[in-house]
Amino acid sequence: MTGEASHSRLSATGYALLWTGLWLAIMAVALKFRPFLPVDETRYLAVAWEMWRDKNFLVPHLGGAPYSHKPPLLFWLMHAGWAAFGVNEWWPRLVAPLFGLASLFLTAALARRLWPSRRVVAVAAPLILFACLFWTLFTTLTMFDMLLAFCALLAMSGIIRAWQNDSSGGFIWLALAIGLGVLAKGPAILLSTLPVALLAPLWAPTQTPGEATTTMWSRGWKKWYSGVGFAVLGGVAIGLAWAIPATIAGGEEYRNAIFWGQSAGRMVDSFAHGRPWWWFLAVLPGLVLPWTLWPACWRSLRGLLDTRKDNGIRFCLIWFIPALITFSAISGKQLHYLLPVFPALALILGRLLADHYDGAPDRSSWWRTGLHIPVALFIILGLALAAAPFIANLLDLPTALRETDFIWGLILALLAFTALILTRSWTSLMARLATLSILSMALVVGIHLSLRPALAERFDLKPLSEKLGQWQRAGTPLAFLGKYHGQFNFLGRLEAPITVVGLQDQDLENWLAENPQGRLIFISDEIPVTATPTYGQAYRGRFLIVLDTPQVLADPTILK
Repeated sequence: MTGEASHSRLSATGYALLWTGLWLAIMAVALKFRPFLPVDETRYLAVAWEMWRDKNFLVPHLGGAPYSHKPPLLFWLMHAGWAAFGVNEWWPRLVAPLFGLASLFLTAALARRLWPSRRVVAVAAPLILFACLFWTLFTTLTMFDMLLAFCALLAMSGIIRAWQNDSSGGFIWLALAIGLGVLAKGPAILLSTLPVALLAPLWAPTQTPGEATTTMWSRGWKKWYSGVGFAVLGGVAIGLAWAIPATIAGGEEYRNAIFWGQSAGRMVDSFAHGRPWWWFLAVLPGLVLPWTLWPACWRSLRGLLDTRKDNGIRFCLIWFIPALITFSAISGKQLHYLLPVFPALALILGRLLADHYDGAPDRSSWWRTGLHIPVALFIILGLALAAAPFIANLLDLPTALRETDFIWGLILALLAFTALILTRSWTSLMARLATLSILSMALVVGIHLSLRPALAERFDLKPLSEKLGQWQRAGTPLAFLGKYHGQFNFLGRLEAPITVVGLQDQDLENWLAENPQGRLIFISDEIPVTATPTYGQAYRGRFLIVLDTPQVLADPTILK
């Protein structure tokens, strides 16, 4: 195979072990040094904990009320680990990242399906995906989008299997992927998968080996669209198998929320995260760093000018472009909404780079390919991380920056500089992709270690949560002033909801009057000088404070 040998110094298995090892390194550091981040991670843990505690696995609850914002798949997977290993903190933090790791292997498998004669793409694409800084950083978080990305990849595998094998087995995979996606994050799975199935005539070959050119009808498009329809119905049926009994148990408000408010409602007029239509286009180049800085990537894009001969590239473009347009049209936008289409970009770039390196006469030139530019990015970021505490002290910036551990930034810069020197003599595409993947891993690890003091002081809610659990079990009434996201429920293993006050007239005054031995939790810009808090800590740029009821009654201005 022309040029294939020049692309790899390790076997495909060796590179799979490489990206698995990089994933293990990131997760080991994240598990050891980063606490659960409020409010999202702690909220999802709170929902899982309440379902487990109350043995109510049908309707998610938060603070005793039905939680309609997300379906239950992530919570069920947490429960599976707790059933096997007992209630612990490490398993919930591994669930979503494990799907991130599995997505790398699914990306490789999909590349082998799309380009069976270009096996190098199956090695390049996962490395490219892992090295995307946003993907790498997000891999460590307990969120829903890695599950959704996995389901999208599973759906794409089902679609391409259904086409290549001309059998119903691929449609069964597609139905399963849609069903799991609905249970993971609602109908969003359809936005990143259905266009590929519906627009199959634009990517599917009209000529098969040994056959004359065929028409759409003679190729069996009626059969194809029937299979797609049944797969969608099957996937929706999987979701409804949970949703229908859940809405019956959860009541009318819960039913309206999951069938309208969390899907069509936010598409029309998002209640949060509203941004202009062009926002994703503006942020995408930053999300796929370091690839946007590598000139070889830009040169390889010339391969897009002739995609008529490459059905795999058309497949990935139809996966990415309609999804990007749809996400841009939706009112609510968050960076992580794009994660399910990141594998499409990695596959396209892997394919184009493979061709570029095979056909470029200057591929052996380290300077001409411009690898020094993305590597220099990591040197600059490492130096910036190292200089952060000194600059923060000089310019009187937030205290969290002053506490940054500068040594890890220096180590990152040194590692990147070493890579800059070593790669001068490397001509292998795979070696260069592996280098950038390793540096992306090192950057995420360095960020975790550098910010460890600030994260421990300002985001670790375990000490307070454990105190709240002890107080609650001792019979002390607890209340939270303002909107409460369940930050303490799991970490404190709370057995009852914390009362929320301050959102309705007189509810705070009534609670204080009815609970003279209670304790009030609130967030303030500063610790009151006229009170002696039962507990206080820095919290996300502010302070988290606990006061006894008598102190609040004696001086209500404390809460101002």
